[in-house]
Amino acid sequence: MTRFSFQIHATDGKARTGAIQMLRGDIRTPAFMPVGTAATVKAMKVEDVRATGADIILGNTYHLMLRPGAERVARLGGLHKFMGWDRPILTDSGGYQVMSLSDLRKITEEGVTFASHLDGSRHMLSPERSMEIQRLLGSDIVMCFDECPRADQPRDVIARSMEMSMRWARRSRYAFDAGAEHAGRAALFGIQQGALDESLRKASADALTDIGFDGYAIGGLAVGEGQEAMFATLDFAPDQLPTDRPRYLMGVGKPDDLVGAVERGVDMFDCVLPSRSGRNGQAFTWNGPLNMRNARHAEDSAPIDERCTCPVCAKYSRAYLHHLHKSGEILGAMLLTEHNISFYQQLMAAMRTAIAEQRFTAFAADFRRDYFGR
Repeated sequence: MTRFSFQIHATDGKARTGAIQMLRGDIRTPAFMPVGTAATVKAMKVEDVRATGADIILGNTYHLMLRPGAERVARLGGLHKFMGWDRPILTDSGGYQVMSLSDLRKITEEGVTFASHLDGSRHMLSPERSMEIQRLLGSDIVMCFDECPRADQPRDVIARSMEMSMRWARRSRYAFDAGAEHAGRAALFGIQQGALDESLRKASADALTDIGFDGYAIGGLAVGEGQEAMFATLDFAPDQLPTDRPRYLMGVGKPDDLVGAVERGVDMFDCVLPSRSGRNGQAFTWNGPLNMRNARHAEDSAPIDERCTCPVCAKYSRAYLHHLHKSGEILGAMLLTEHNISFYQQLMAAMRTAIAEQRFTAFAADFRRDYFGR
């Protein structure tokens, strides 16, 4: 089997469907990656995650380096063995969490010195250390180290940050390639930055393409700028990246975000939303989100979603799920998380089919009509 390859099987407008081939299995695109922050997709067993249709999950470099520690995971056989998942894992670089979770941090050309949100201990994360941690974890898709500034920063601040991220991307490439054994079985993705600015995004894409990566991520979006601004950026950002490589929109998003981004040429996504919402009583359906804590569900014997094929909808009623969440029972979080991740995978499968059958525009219109009820 190949280390990494990407085939586009069909296109419909800018929307693409295809497959990434890796040593641990194929990833059908467009793909949604459930987030397994601390070596677990919260409230789910890995076999149940796989049963939803997920081909790949995401692990978090920042959290795993702090607890249980990348070296410990390596001694225990790597992240796949540690958590019992035998298919591809993408690990983020740790940069975003350093910026968002640590109040005490210092950014230099070398990297970022920060205080752990767990115990205040001091750590240094650089492109080289990020590559080392992801190698120790045994990641299949490795993300280069970058900085993700807020989109509302002045243009010169965003430009300087983007330029440093591109220097860090080159250092990430060198460090990744130096780990010959890992580089021989894993892939490395670069991350485009530049916030909402088209010219900065273009400069970032050109720099990344010059370095050369297996795939390209669109970073710096879904950080508070709103869907309209995000879509406006996605109207040009994916087109600036190589057409023959996967395009990964990081940290997105709501079901309607996914449909809109696929329309604009994105192939891969991750987000904590389906699992976090499930733990908080929100269920996603083809007719929009539901708050299962609402009293109107207390005597409703219908499933969450009549169109959903997941085991939760096949067996449990809205009334029962309402009861579990009102009672604070752990099972409520487990069942709604399973449903939500199943729904997301059904949505991705439906988009893949619609693209292959050249009817994606009609699919997207029907989805929005049903999802928003208008």
